[in-house]
Amino acid sequence: MHDRVCQETSEHSVKCKLLSAVFYAGSSFLITVVNKTVLTTYRFPSVLFLGIGQMITTIVILYAAKMTKTIHFPDFNRNVILKIFPLPLLNVGSHITGLASTKKLSLPMFTVLRKFTIVMTMILEIFILRKRFPKRLVCSVVVIILGAIVAASSDLAFDIEGYTFILLNDAFTAANGVYTKKSLGTEAAAFEDWVKVTFILCFLVSCFMGFVLTYSIVLCSYYNSALTTTIVGAVKNVAVGYIGIFVSGDYYFSWTNFLGLSICMSGGLAYSFLTFNTKSSERNAEVQDKIHIEEGSTGRY
Repeated sequence: MHDRVCQETSEHSVKCKLLSAVFYAGSSFLITVVNKTVLTTYRFPSVLFLGIGQMITTIVILYAAKMTKTIHFPDFNRNVILKIFPLPLLNVGSHITGLASTKKLSLPMFTVLRKFTIVMTMILEIFILRKRFPKRLVCSVVVIILGAIVAASSDLAFDIEGYTFILLNDAFTAANGVYTKKSLGTEAAAFEDWVKVTFILCFLVSCFMGFVLTYSIVLCSYYNSALTTTIVGAVKNVAVGYIGIFVSGDYYFSWTNFLGLSICMSGGLAYSFLTFNTKSSERNAEVQDKIHIEEGSTGRY
């Protein structure tokens, strides 16, 4: 009876892990496509307005859930800001520059240049957290850089603003990760497609997906780990990159660029795989050490 209960609990745990990972991957993929549709297909002019819409939607849903006692979190006060500062600024910077680069770049190039987050995170961890990385992990990052340079050198739709925004987004995202462990009204109000039902639907879905993505990240990290969430995100980025070649409408194909994309994405997958294997080996070693200690303690009695 006890074994059957344990087995059911284990199966339920695996199911939660799998579903939360799929939920995160799907949410992340969908919000990227919806944001691209709003900002590029409909040419919505205000990245700031869309970003604030997503933030407000998230806040409203969270406080509505708190009022109905569905979730619980501390009340807002100045001490909370002081404790988590500068994470809010880094998060806002990452959010806005991410949307701006989504508007300016094709999905494949957006995906490739986002890989520089890994490079920046590694550099920050070396200098701030004093971490050291295995040579094979460093080699995978070199492959990422090489692929990104090859792809960028033959990007027929090169946009200096888009490249600036995506590199700033990489910097904000990297800084946020390490420290954790034109006018709003005029442009948006003058936009002509507010009368189109399809645009309004895409805009509202984008705002709502901002909350869904945040929730899916928390859920995936809770049932799995932050590392698993990162790996799922990397695999999702490969899908976005290759699908974006055919559906984004603003990607100009060249064999050199495609080769660079493939090299960069392969390096990203290799980095995720090597990171996962390193962490798994460390956990197994810790478990084995604990078992030996317990066996040694038992043998003394």
